[in-house]
Amino acid sequence: MKKKKKFKKVPHHLVLFPDGNRRWARKKGFPVFKGHWYGYKNLKKFARWCKERGIKILTTFGFSTENWKRSKAEVNFLMKFFEKGLSNKKDMEGLHKEGVKIKIIGQKKRLSKSLQKVIEKVENLTKNNKKLQLNLAVSYGGRWDIIQAMKKIIKKRIPIKRINEKLIGKYLTTAGLPAPDLVIRAGGEKRLSNFVLWQSAYSELYFSKKLWPDFAKKDLDRALEEYARRERRFGGKKIKKYLKS
Repeated sequence: MKKKKKFKKVPHHLVLFPDGNRRWARKKGFPVFKGHWYGYKNLKKFARWCKERGIKILTTFGFSTENWKRSKAEVNFLMKFFEKGLSNKKDMEGLHKEGVKIKIIGQKKRLSKSLQKVIEKVENLTKNNKKLQLNLAVSYGGRWDIIQAMKKIIKKRIPIKRINEKLIGKYLTTAGLPAPDLVIRAGGEKRLSNFVLWQSAYSELYFSKKLWPDFAKKDLDRALEEYARRERRFGGKKIKKYLKS
């Protein structure tokens, strides 16, 4: 039996870009939709790897506000895919038994009524779980999140003097959660792609060339080893050093 790998420090909150499903499918000669299926299977495994390593919050990109511009066939497939995955009794009850809390962030009202009902059911089923919180972003965009937060603040007529970073954070879809410590992006791209822009202002970034369906446990461990070696600064130490010079 293999010993659990230990790290000097692990991120409390990890953000994941599971990118490259379509490119992986094309490379293999598969239909694009098959890439999404293998990506979903890998995400379930990834969530368990995170839980095993002591990560408490995992926020993952599922479908962005920009993804609505994709072909109608692919959008319809993905929406049905989310609904099928979240209504899969075996998968959801399995995650529930493992102590995983599932939360969907994004424009829920833009989703079909049937998908909204499935989301509500899964969130209610897992709401008291403590081992790992899995946030799945569906119809989500970082700019949209900031805009919707500001609209809520304006609607409540909160005085300008009270508006600060802490207040805005309370109106984001991730309200109540700590800022992400580490952002991992698979697929070779090196950008944030309008995901948790406000929240990841001081997050450590890690980019992997592996297309998401090929991203393995050892790749997560490499990212965690790199994270453990880094010194997080949040701008403070650099400022102090500058003032002393």
